[in-house]
Amino acid sequence: MVPFDIVRKGDSRSFWAKVLLIAAFGLSVFGFATTEQAAAASEGAVYVVPVKQTVESGLASFIDRALTEAEEAKASLVVLDVNTPGGELRTAEEIGTRIRTAKVPTVAYVTGKAASAGAYLTLNAGGIAMAPGTSIGAAMIVDANGQPIENPKYVSFWTSEMVAAAQLNGRNPDIAVGMVDPGRVVELKELGRTKDKGQIITLSAQDALKVGYADKLASSVEEVLAWKGLSDRTVVEFNPSFSERLAEFVTGSGVSTILLILGIAGIAIEMLVPGFGAPGIVGLLSFGLYFFGHAIAGFAGMESIVFFVLGIAFLVFEMFVPSFGILGLLGCAGVVAGIAMAANDTGDAVRSLGWAVLAAAVIVAVFAYIFRRKGIWNKFILRERLSTEGGYVPNEPRESWLGQEGIALTTLRPAGIAEISGSRVDVVTSGEYVDRGTPIIVTAIDGTRIVVKERK
Repeated sequence: MVPFDIVRKGDSRSFWAKVLLIAAFGLSVFGFATTEQAAAASEGAVYVVPVKQTVESGLASFIDRALTEAEEAKASLVVLDVNTPGGELRTAEEIGTRIRTAKVPTVAYVTGKAASAGAYLTLNAGGIAMAPGTSIGAAMIVDANGQPIENPKYVSFWTSEMVAAAQLNGRNPDIAVGMVDPGRVVELKELGRTKDKGQIITLSAQDALKVGYADKLASSVEEVLAWKGLSDRTVVEFNPSFSERLAEFVTGSGVSTILLILGIAGIAIEMLVPGFGAPGIVGLLSFGLYFFGHAIAGFAGMESIVFFVLGIAFLVFEMFVPSFGILGLLGCAGVVAGIAMAANDTGDAVRSLGWAVLAAAVIVAVFAYIFRRKGIWNKFILRERLSTEGGYVPNEPRESWLGQEGIALTTLRPAGIAEISGSRVDVVTSGEYVDRGTPIIVTAIDGTRIVVKERK
């Protein structure tokens, strides 16, 4: 080996070039290996997807997005972390179809309760794991007020859906029937009891394991992965995006009503008491959030937004274009239709809108009273006063001129100009003619009218 201190200058550059080349090659090999290891670590990852909200269109779009990404990533497993009280049957059917047709294996891991539509989603997964203290069942159909729906048509349909989901993985279909229909008698041999009429089956985690409605008891996702032999795989926590979280918050019944109140009140105040700006901005933002949230959740379509915008436009036109109320009625109809069509439940939306209108009317009335001198109604009322403070100077009182003498500066026929007390003023006689230069005397003062006659 040649010592560094006797290497010639040209050889030195060549030497360091070789060193850099070797180092670069080593780094590239190491980087390539690291990339391969990272790819190997991420290949076949496990996706954990939370199902922890009401079953509605927003959840359907979220689960579809999660399963699509897992499919594209060729994931080894999708774990659905279930804790939901249920929700819409139509949406549950849509989500259930998406789960059972997924191109990746799925496991429903119940960490709270899988009630009603949540039980249906759980049964559609390829496997079921349950945490201690959790439950599954209570899938009876109820209305928006929580009252049972006994329509045989609906009960029969939902029962058949639950049975089909249970049979996907060889589970006892009679238990699925007992979760839906309170009129059925179901014998639970493994539990040593019978579900009588008027009851609905809800299974604890331990009971679900005994009757085959759970395949594994697991205290954590790690135990689920160990059960599936995937403990070495990368875990991807798939969470809702900001817009999806915002949509979930906005579409809540209480928040939706508040947004409607602020929207109606803000727009009305800006139209009736113009010039502030802030109420109008708040109103537009509130309506924007309402429609944005419902659109992200899958409730609002473009037609609802079009109806709403047209309704607002008609209401604005009504204030400036005489239509005998026709534009106003069309505007109200458009606004109501847009808001109702954007909501998940039309009936709830109309009720919320009714309360919102009442609350907004109170707010607008208070605001209009406080700023009543700035309201649009002042454009139709003459409030100007010709006061001295406003810069208006009235004529000098002339009652003291009564009996004073002057001279006619023009011929009075019978009106003309005269000089009285050193001032040129318009005067009028009682009908007689007075020649120019004739002495006159003031006989009467009638407002601004000065009556004179020839002085004898």
